[in-house]
Amino acid sequence: MTLNCKGKLIDLSSPKVMGILNITPDSFYDGGKYNSDKSILARAEKMLIEGATFLDLGAYSSRPGAKDISEDEELGRIKPILKLILAEFPEAIISIDTFRSKIAEYCLDHGAAIINDISGGSLDSKMMNTVAKYGAPYILMHMKGNPQNMTSKTDYTNILEEMLFYFSEKLSEGVKLGLKDIIIDPGFGFAKNKEQNFYLLDSLDLFKALDLPVLVGISRKSMVYKTLDIEPEDALNGSTALHMIALAKGANILRVHDVKEAVQCVKLHVELK
Repeated sequence: MTLNCKGKLIDLSSPKVMGILNITPDSFYDGGKYNSDKSILARAEKMLIEGATFLDLGAYSSRPGAKDISEDEELGRIKPILKLILAEFPEAIISIDTFRSKIAEYCLDHGAAIINDISGGSLDSKMMNTVAKYGAPYILMHMKGNPQNMTSKTDYTNILEEMLFYFSEKLSEGVKLGLKDIIIDPGFGFAKNKEQNFYLLDSLDLFKALDLPVLVGISRKSMVYKTLDIEPEDALNGSTALHMIALAKGANILRVHDVKEAVQCVKLHVELK
């Protein structure tokens, strides 16, 4: 199982780590931390040194209840940061966390390699076609609604059946449009409550039936810190514990805030095989 990232083949037979770099003022854990060229480059360098295969840049906060911002504001945030990072680290494989095709097109035109779409094309009908045009890998996440209202959309008759049906429909659409490398993301915390998140983690191996790479994003999320009755700042140990479970259940990519610890998880997991 491989991903073609701008001609560079990434082998997913061993799980990989995607480091999160939020350049938003209001993300749930690191909002506002990276607000200067120096801090952004230091963060990117640290994650790459620690073993991140991908860097995921986000300029739109998708935490529950986050403020909606305009397309122009999102683009204005992402443009200089993408340029800055690729000028300093030209070999870095950059993923762009956006649900807007205009942002995706600009970033793919200017050196990004992957698009990470929390809406699976549901919030922009042009997204899949745009990504397909560039032949870029596409992270297809499950979510209902949008970041502003998703916490009210956690009613399911059978969450696994509904999600597998969602992915089947989206995959059919994407393949018809010409998407090549599609990665599945169950969307932990997106229109799911705590109990549903843990149920999905326990059932993660069932998504392997789709025969596609699976990305897991649970780093420092509420399923960790609310369960442990702590703050996100104290949720590294809990995140690490769940990352090892995700790997055991078949995760191919861990999307994380703490790269060093996640890479250590991967190394230990590989030794168990």
